[in-house]
Amino acid sequence: MYRVLIADSQPIYRTGLKTIINAQPHFKVIAETSNATDTYVKVTEGDIDIVVMAISMPPGECGVTVTHRIHDNYPNTKVLINTSHEEHHYIDDSLHYGAAGYVLKTSPASEFSAALTTVVQNRIFVDQNIILTPADFKQIDSTQADEQLYYYNALSSREREVLPLMVLSCPNKEIASRLFITTKTVEAHKSSIMRKLDYPSHAKLVKYAVKNGLVDF
Repeated sequence: MYRVLIADSQPIYRTGLKTIINAQPHFKVIAETSNATDTYVKVTEGDIDIVVMAISMPPGECGVTVTHRIHDNYPNTKVLINTSHEEHHYIDDSLHYGAAGYVLKTSPASEFSAALTTVVQNRIFVDQNIILTPADFKQIDSTQADEQLYYYNALSSREREVLPLMVLSCPNKEIASRLFITTKTVEAHKSSIMRKLDYPSHAKLVKYAVKNGLVDF
């Protein structure tokens, strides 16, 4: 039985998706989250085989960046992007950063079911309504996206969790509570983030995060 986590900010959509997934043989939804931070924390707890990941889950980190972190640190957990975004830079970056598949919310349930069964066979799935061009394949296989986020890639896994909450001006106490760490640890991570990214002001940090699609508002 493949254990599935649904990560989507819309409760009604999660309910419908859960019904579809649980109707498939060998798949069962065991957890739901509404934002990227909680999604990553849930994956760290283990027992998740597949994350069905939305891209836009404001406020906070977007689905593409948390997909990157999951792929780097928990490569055995498959990430299936399920989104309404058809823009090719989302598709290219998602697959470049380790997503096992990309299926549109506008597609029929049969397409989503096909995506599920494909990714657990260690094969990449791309929605039949998406046409990849040679430029897409070049971007998916290139290091250009990594170069654009060179400084971000220098952050530790925990610092990448703190960054979106920091950008959203969450109090240290709230960040500590959500990530199960102390406020002193939060302060240390904040200092390290500002040093590594070389952004002396909160305003510049916000601009960097928005420009690189690290945070949804």
